[in-house]
Amino acid sequence: MNNQDFIEITDLYFNRNRHSVFRGVDIAIPKGKITAIMGPSGTGKTTLLRLIGGQLIPTSGQVLVDGQNVHRLSRRKLYRLRNRMGMLFQNGALFTHLNVYENVAFPLREHTRLSEEMIRSIVLMKLEMVGLRGAWHLMPSELSGGMARRVALARAIALDPELIMYDEPLSGQDPISKGVLLRLMRTLNDSLGLTSIIVSHDVQETLSIADYVYVISDGKLIGQGTTDTIKQNDTRELNQFLHGLPDGPVAFRYPALPLEQDLLGDTQI
Repeated sequence: MNNQDFIEITDLYFNRNRHSVFRGVDIAIPKGKITAIMGPSGTGKTTLLRLIGGQLIPTSGQVLVDGQNVHRLSRRKLYRLRNRMGMLFQNGALFTHLNVYENVAFPLREHTRLSEEMIRSIVLMKLEMVGLRGAWHLMPSELSGGMARRVALARAIALDPELIMYDEPLSGQDPISKGVLLRLMRTLNDSLGLTSIIVSHDVQETLSIADYVYVISDGKLIGQGTTDTIKQNDTRELNQFLHGLPDGPVAFRYPALPLEQDLLGDTQI
């Protein structure tokens, strides 16, 4: 494993039922950088995060996080490794019955023995980082979509993780909220010395802050490199994704028998 890489994924295969999600994927996530994992919907981007976190087991291949083979760790060692990871879920996943303060305090109470005074200081500092210290008393139902995502980010960094994974952090956000979140992700990564993985299909926004990019389609990598390298790549698959073209290798229609055969009742439905 390269000393400059925090995560190394080698010859990764993963099957779900009869569907092959990954077929021989190799990915290296460098320390202290923002790495984007992009691709069309349904290509396994979120699945990749779950493999990194040890929630799923690969069919073959290995996932190393800081030199540790995730899927060979004991439960205790896996939980210890997960404490070094932060996760921003796609929908924020705030606890609806807890206010902002209690949401951010939750992982501190679950995973540490800190005093309430110390927890209070940490929560307020994390909320200050995302610009929401004054909203500590609000309930999730009182937050805008962008505010809820920022509270979830404050909770994700509550334990000072070394790695933070963002699962579609920009989905459903208005342009202003996207700008705020992008600036926060870049600032937090640099100021806290984080290693960040952004899973997204928001092309231009993600490319604006990523240091390195991997693009996945049909179970394999179709492109990788710096932002400039990716933009200059003119392969058909990558060009279709980056420019949102309706026609290309990624088909609009799901594979099916001829329509006439279905209409005539020959297919069991």
